[in-house]
Amino acid sequence: MQSTVTPTHCPYCALQCGMNLTPAPDGTVEVSERADFPVNRGALCGKGRTAAAVLAPGVRLTSPLVRDEGGTLVPASWDEALDRIAAGLGRTRAEHGPDAVGVFGGGGLTNEKAYTLGKFARVVLGTSQIDYNGRFCMSSAAAAGIKAFGLDRGLPFPLEDIPKSGCVILVGSNLAETMPPSLRFFTELRENGGTLVVIDPRRTKTAEQADLHLAPRPGTDLALALGLLHLVIAEGRVDEEYVRERTAGWEDARAAAMAHWPEYVERITGVSVPQLRETVRMFCEPESAMVLTARGPEQQSKGTDTVGAWINLCLATGRAGRPLSGYGCLTGQGNGQGGREHGQKADQLPGYRKLDDPAARAHVAEVWGVDPDSLPGPGRSAYELLDALGTDIRSLLLMASNPVVSAPRAAHIEERIRSLDFLAVCDVVLSETAALADVVLPVTQWAEETGTTTNLEGRVLLRRRAVTPPDGIRSDLEVLHELAARLGVEKGFPTDPEEVFEELRRASAGGAADYSGITYRRLAEEDGVFWPCPAAVDADGDPGRETTAAHPGTPRLFLDRFATPDGRARFVPVSHRAIAEEPDDEYPVLLTTGRVVAQYQSGAQTRRVAELNAAAPGPFVELHPRLAARLGAAEGDPVAVVSRRGRAVAPARITDAIRPDTVFMPFHWPGEGRANTLTNPALDPTSRMPEFKACAVRLETVEA
Repeated sequence: MQSTVTPTHCPYCALQCGMNLTPAPDGTVEVSERADFPVNRGALCGKGRTAAAVLAPGVRLTSPLVRDEGGTLVPASWDEALDRIAAGLGRTRAEHGPDAVGVFGGGGLTNEKAYTLGKFARVVLGTSQIDYNGRFCMSSAAAAGIKAFGLDRGLPFPLEDIPKSGCVILVGSNLAETMPPSLRFFTELRENGGTLVVIDPRRTKTAEQADLHLAPRPGTDLALALGLLHLVIAEGRVDEEYVRERTAGWEDARAAAMAHWPEYVERITGVSVPQLRETVRMFCEPESAMVLTARGPEQQSKGTDTVGAWINLCLATGRAGRPLSGYGCLTGQGNGQGGREHGQKADQLPGYRKLDDPAARAHVAEVWGVDPDSLPGPGRSAYELLDALGTDIRSLLLMASNPVVSAPRAAHIEERIRSLDFLAVCDVVLSETAALADVVLPVTQWAEETGTTTNLEGRVLLRRRAVTPPDGIRSDLEVLHELAARLGVEKGFPTDPEEVFEELRRASAGGAADYSGITYRRLAEEDGVFWPCPAAVDADGDPGRETTAAHPGTPRLFLDRFATPDGRARFVPVSHRAIAEEPDDEYPVLLTTGRVVAQYQSGAQTRRVAELNAAAPGPFVELHPRLAARLGAAEGDPVAVVSRRGRAVAPARITDAIRPDTVFMPFHWPGEGRANTLTNPALDPTSRMPEFKACAVRLETVEA
């Protein structure tokens, strides 16, 4: 085992905090602070500090598993496991066609692995049926950003700009628990005289840091944004020169906002008119201001319109594309940004190119050495793909995702997965989804491999291999190389991540997410490089060779023009509409879901760390004292939450930090406390994002 200190990045959220890893003689790995990385400046949350615990042999998978004739997963050789996968996928393709084979990826895959997985699906399998769990994370913000700005990058500015702004409106984010090291930027904002407005149905740890907390009814963020824009117009706070010079479509958006007068918005949201007016004052009086959204407004069946309304507020007040101002999305998963840029998404090719664009298809096909006409068209989005399992899609290759816990209407999705003819899963641990597979492959994890990720700022980073993986473990790149060969494609699937990245550079060149000017050497020498970063052209006109004139990257977007054909941002007129499932007499309460600080996503890894389990041992139902009194529930009593899709049971956690008409459940656990048993798969018509954040439920007492 190596004994040197290796600078790298955390395997969890999209901050991608810098950390150092040092192998110890006893085989463990020490995680320590890395103060030189500007995103976290040495700070680590509990998940980051304990990340190395998942490297332990007793925690992670160390051998391929195959299902025997008795239905039990048993250890097998790599050749047997890979042969079974190739046979299973190949048989389905031969009998039912290429689109009967599905591929489902994850936002935790490196750029190299996400790129190769998309290429494998389209070149080797010939299937259009590929998507990834990032669809559940920030797809509504991506769709709204493309409509308005012509480009989607989580934050169009670095985190270091936040403390220098005059006001930040934080919509639907509890970053004190989901991204704790980022909270310092907001603390510094207030120390510098700026103000923080937090919008959340719950008084979270983040909301407690705010100068103003608005607690709207879940699913009404769209009306709230429109009400604020109405007041901006009525109070004469529109930046008319900016709107005239840098935007298009204002009149229609203005008319839509004026239909949402303050008293009407108060009735919809529960946020008082004085609070609405105070928010407008705090946002408009400083020279600079930002709106940052997260899953709250995005995980709705109208999430794209909701984010669009917040963007309209920024545009009307002249906040976008100006220093220390703008709209940004707080991407959640570790490589949620890069994962959607390079080919995991159903409708995209590397470089954020559209799969139905003939020029994009021609460019990528040339890099891949295939006929553009051989590439399949766009496929199903994530939930639609999962919903089609066992019917249209008969076999599935799944990497780095756990939809049995994380998908909406999870009991139904579990049934669909069980109905597959064949399921192969590549993962670090035996997740709830992997436990249902016909073949499970144990793969390397972040400390055992080199690769790049792209954090929420659009900063491309280099994760470095710090330890040697145990015997019997292979990388995802090796898996895809071996499967491609078994399925008849001998070339084009290298196992060296830097070789893959060099191909990714060429495939992304000229695209919206252009990485062609980024190299491993640059990433090793710098604190990451912000895309777009096109390649420099040397004296001979070679765009692939680094020169002294290398592009510096783009930390701040849109300062001169937006990424639209005419350089203008687009207002998109939107109007309030109800959530897909409003409360009624049978289901009178709203459920909203989210995360807690000690667990991450489906919990597949964090639930295997003793320190994290001690801090957050299981699910709970958070409810207001008045609601608890009506139910007759005391603190810790088991409470059943019932929706039209199923029933979950967890202990009551009674607090006045939540609205009386709303309950909250974290979604990290399987079993009877699985929150996503309840959630509604109603999809946003543009982003295809499910409505995780609001559905109608009823509460029942349960015998202890």
